Amino acid sequence: MSQDKAWNMKLVSQNTLDGFGGVGEGMGMQVTSDGRRIMWLAHEGAPKNFTGVDVSDIKNPTVIVQTELPHDHVRSNSLEVTGDIMAVAYQCWASADQFGVPGLGKEPAGFELFDISTPENPKSISFFDCSGPHSMGVHQLWFADGEYVHIAGGAADFEPHNPKDSQFYRCIDIRNPTKPEEVGRWWYPGIRKGDSEAPPARHPTFDSGFRAHNCNVYPERPDRCYLAYLDGGMFILDISDKSKPKAITSWNPHPPYPGFMHTVLPLLERDLLIVSDESTKDDAGDWPKLTWVVDAREETNLVPISTLPMPPVEEYRNLGGRFGSHNLHENRPGHAYRSNNIIFSTFFNGGVRAYDLTNPYQPQEIAHFVPKAPEGSRAGAVQINDVFVDENQIVYAVDRFAGGLYILEMEVDI
Repeated sequence: MSQDKAWNMKLVSQNTLDGFGGVGEGMGMQVTSDGRRIMWLAHEGAPKNFTGVDVSDIKNPTVIVQTELPHDHVRSNSLEVTGDIMAVAYQCWASADQFGVPGLGKEPAGFELFDISTPENPKSISFFDCSGPHSMGVHQLWFADGEYVHIAGGAADFEPHNPKDSQFYRCIDIRNPTKPEEVGRWWYPGIRKGDSEAPPARHPTFDSGFRAHNCNVYPERPDRCYLAYLDGGMFILDISDKSKPKAITSWNPHPPYPGFMHTVLPLLERDLLIVSDESTKDDAGDWPKLTWVVDAREETNLVPISTLPMPPVEEYRNLGGRFGSHNLHENRPGHAYRSNNIIFSTFFNGGVRAYDLTNPYQPQEIAHFVPKAPEGSRAGAVQINDVFVDENQIVYAVDRFAGGLYILEMEVDI
């Protein structure tokens, strides 16, 4: 796409992050003691770890710090900010030219806590080690209450039947941030060697694995973890006793749908779940990858009632890179926009899109922004990877390979 495509959403500014514009799915907003607004971004891969961007003036975002990874077969990908503490995930790959091939047994694999009270000079507080012969570390983490980090990761003492199943849910107590301690864990029954249950049947077409992905826990509902598990679908865990998480319900459309469930976003006041499956194949090779609306009024009987409307696959599949669902703005606490009606979602070369779910049976698209192909992108098209909306309704979106940070304003009331 040679020019931006926009409807009810306009570009305010863009920052390509000093030439390292490949961003993963970690975005966090900090407001400093002196009132500055810092957007923290985790990079998709080496050589950069994370970048802090001063977005106090949204027309002139400025990189204030950018850090390095220790080697070229580790990535940070995920981070979360609560107050002046940032948690950053580390996951290993076999090597830089085998991106996506698990780097089992490599280090650093785990997550690190940083003091960002002086954002220009992040200081390490502690590192929680998740390395081991069958672990590639932490892919995703959730840190919203200042007390617990919820992670999708491996462990030294966990051996799956299949190496694709190396990540599971772990709850880490960081109330003493210098000494993080695991308090509980849960995994899909049957994936670990020694389980009494039989291993699950593999997806007949794609087999992305049975790995934990996003594990969201909201302060309004601290006894629930909303857990996506790739080809295993989704689970709601009862974590009222964090030492003994237990599944109380699940839902899985895979198969016949092509797997890789990514995020479960609860709209708590409406008993709805917004559930995304991630596209992982170029040229819509795993179409359809959808974002589902699920009725959760009866928690033990989840019922899909609609999907977010998408532009025609015929229009986007040949633009370059991936096309399909991925990340959601997750209504996290802090300096973030929170709504039970308006949903923001990313679709790789389909850009970032906003939806009105006033009628959950018929979601309506209300805005979108699809940037032109970023200079130097190996996909040949934009790959919008993640989205964060702040409490002032400013939309921040990031590109997977080269485009860096896009700052957008809505042109419709939300």
